[in-house]
Amino acid sequence: MFAVTILGNNSALPAYDRHPTAQVVTLNDQLLLIDCGEGTQMQLSRYKVKRGKLNHIFISHLHGDHYFGLIGLITSMGLLGREQPLYLYAPAAMESIIKLQLEVAVTTLPFELVFHPLTKEETILDTPKFSVACFSTQHRIPCWGFIVREKRLPRKIDKEKVLAFEIPAAFYPSLKQGYDYTNKEGTVIYNHQVTIPNTAPRSYAFCADTIYDERIAEIAKDVSMIYHEATYLKAMEDRALARFHSTTTQAASIALKANAHHLLLGHFSSKYEELNEYLAEAIEVFPKTQLAIEGVTFIVRN
Repeated sequence: MFAVTILGNNSALPAYDRHPTAQVVTLNDQLLLIDCGEGTQMQLSRYKVKRGKLNHIFISHLHGDHYFGLIGLITSMGLLGREQPLYLYAPAAMESIIKLQLEVAVTTLPFELVFHPLTKEETILDTPKFSVACFSTQHRIPCWGFIVREKRLPRKIDKEKVLAFEIPAAFYPSLKQGYDYTNKEGTVIYNHQVTIPNTAPRSYAFCADTIYDERIAEIAKDVSMIYHEATYLKAMEDRALARFHSTTTQAASIALKANAHHLLLGHFSSKYEELNEYLAEAIEVFPKTQLAIEGVTFIVRN
């Protein structure tokens, strides 16, 4: 499964039972936490997300509504007896902040906290099944977005046909890579005879706090799902620019230019209690838009 669970969808001030930014990306057996605003660990409990399965945490920038819940979550993991390493990807200053918080509390974690500073646009996590890359956004302070990309081999095994041609299971990985098979008699079994095209890999782009920036559309080109902040309604475009944020229609325009399959809107201003107008404005530009409602799990599909 490839999915995104929203834990927090509000901007700086918690309001109307909406919490600061946090979301969990589920990719098969892996859970990735993106941002960790105030109250995140309470939201993890509320929505029954197993924090013990969180091994990678990504912090977009050092405004409090995106990381004030981090030290609480980390220390709770220690109190619960975590032993496996925890990998943290964040702006460089995050490391000294965490160290100071642990030092003044005279706290020693029972697990290794592995810190990866975000300093340039690059792939920051690469595994056999998925990768995560970071990219910069235009905000008041250094800020990073993230793209999670699923990895899939180009071909899928046609079980009936590989059995009919008596191809040994040991060769299946090579078939998935697109190789032909030559049997003991010297007969070539062409790959297309025993495999079918695999489904296209899926991808998820988390576009953190930013002004309207068409460069993001190029970076997130053709992603399956894009999350873009929409702090304000379109009538507040001047305020959005002054505060380095985006509006509903600007977020939708980025999704449209990126040729994304789906758009999630989030980071809602506390000015607004009701969110229906957010959706109404965005779908005029990009119909496949949904609101990032807390507690909802959105399946990433092509």
